Amino acid sequence: MISLKHVSKWYDRFQVLSDCTTEVKKGEVVVVCGPSGSGKSTLIKTVNGLEPIQEGTILVDGIAVNDPKTNLAQLRARVGMVFQHFELFPHLSIIENLTLAQVKVLNRSKSEAEKKGLALLERVGLSSHAHKFPSQLSGGQQQRVAIARALCMDPIAMLFDEPTSALDPEMINEVLDVMVELAYEGMTMMVVTHEMGFAKKVAHRILFMDEGKIVEDTKKDDFFNNPQSDRAKDFLAKILH
Repeated sequence: MISLKHVSKWYDRFQVLSDCTTEVKKGEVVVVCGPSGSGKSTLIKTVNGLEPIQEGTILVDGIAVNDPKTNLAQLRARVGMVFQHFELFPHLSIIENLTLAQVKVLNRSKSEAEKKGLALLERVGLSSHAHKFPSQLSGGQQQRVAIARALCMDPIAMLFDEPTSALDPEMINEVLDVMVELAYEGMTMMVVTHEMGFAKKVAHRILFMDEGKIVEDTKKDDFFNNPQSDRAKDFLAKILH
């Protein structure tokens, strides 16, 4: 579903990604972890072209992301993205946030888009909030709306960039529960997170990054029980403690 081969990226002279190669199969959940500044968020944003790359190739469902001929707007409509800070439109109601892209990008009728939006709001436990505005919801509720909004587009894969890091601790589980459910339903997912409990529960594989490189790309159990690199051992000792 997602293939990265020898991906490198620079900001001016600073190399933020270095020769990153991995792939995510259909229905697979891959958690990307590592210390701050290791390139995790940049890597996940290259998958749908939010961050351009200078070297390598990225394919999503056979479409070359870094080909100038690729229609990135169409590609992004098929790859859901959930950000750290929700990115909801503050001046639109919750249901309007969920219907806008369906109407503009997928050419759905307003009634069809609203039906889809309301069904997904019910799925994330927020159907009673459809006509509120984002500022009237808690952070955890807004993040669940953001997930519902991404799902409205019928994505073939979902990307999550530290979806719980801006939340109060008691709100984290309500977002993770939705993500766990998605994973169990077979959604293809790449998730940048420090939530190791989530990783242990649903990840098939772990990508551990440091200094822009993929240091380990391994099955979940192998990573937690027998990390190969000293850097991963040090990271796990700190984060699991």
